[in-house]
Amino acid sequence: MLSELERVIPIDDPHIGHHLGVWRPIPLAWATAKDPPKLGTLADYKRKKRDYLFSDRYRDTWMPQLRELISARFEAQAAQDIARAGGIEQPLVVVKEPGSHAADTIMDLFPDSSLIFLLRDGRDVVDSWLDAYKDGSWATDEGAYPLDETGRPALIRWQSSVWLHRTEIVKETFARTDPARRVLIRYEEMRADPVAALGRISEMLGIDATREQLEEIAGTHDFSAVPTSDKGAGREIRRAAPGGWADQMTEQEITEMHEILGEKLAELGYLKPGDVPAKPTTRAA
Repeated sequence: MLSELERVIPIDDPHIGHHLGVWRPIPLAWATAKDPPKLGTLADYKRKKRDYLFSDRYRDTWMPQLRELISARFEAQAAQDIARAGGIEQPLVVVKEPGSHAADTIMDLFPDSSLIFLLRDGRDVVDSWLDAYKDGSWATDEGAYPLDETGRPALIRWQSSVWLHRTEIVKETFARTDPARRVLIRYEEMRADPVAALGRISEMLGIDATREQLEEIAGTHDFSAVPTSDKGAGREIRRAAPGGWADQMTEQEITEMHEILGEKLAELGYLKPGDVPAKPTTRAA
């Protein structure tokens, strides 16, 4: 929606975080490990080692070079968009999901950047990934695969751990970012009042946008405005209503998901009474 504003040059999902923050252990661990694994990144384990490419010891050497690489790459794309538009005054590059599990490193690379923290209930995120790992889904062209039913519990545990790790990293990064250069938007708020949410983001970014402009943008991108053929199961635009996870998982799957997400969901105000299936009681004979 921000890309509809005149000054904005959008870059959608460049996967910086997947190159800077390779997951450790590998996802297979959630199906094969003896004990529940703790998710981290390669940098978490290697940063103190001298020979690691992104070693903390040589941070002052590689940080400027990495910043230059990413800047040059984004500037090349921005230059094309500016030329195509016939010129843009005070262009503003907005990067959607640069790789949030490396948000701390990315913000260190670009300390003058602003941070939009779009927070969504982790259970809806896990549910979306379950849908993405189906025959013919949008994600199968990007490395996903049709999930066997027996693999659902492992994928749920894995994606729950991913959401938890990413949320914690972004939350910590958000906390140390200048309040004038950050904004927290909940997915549910965006759904309920997209104009107000867009207004908060635009104000933080210093973009002048009238309410009429924002209303038009919100209407154009409303879920109801998307053609039926372009939304639904297996599509990137799948379902807009939060809470659908409860209808898509078994009680056992929901219980295992909450074992990983429960504490963070409660902290963020998402956990409600009855969300976790009650454990069956046993009576002595």
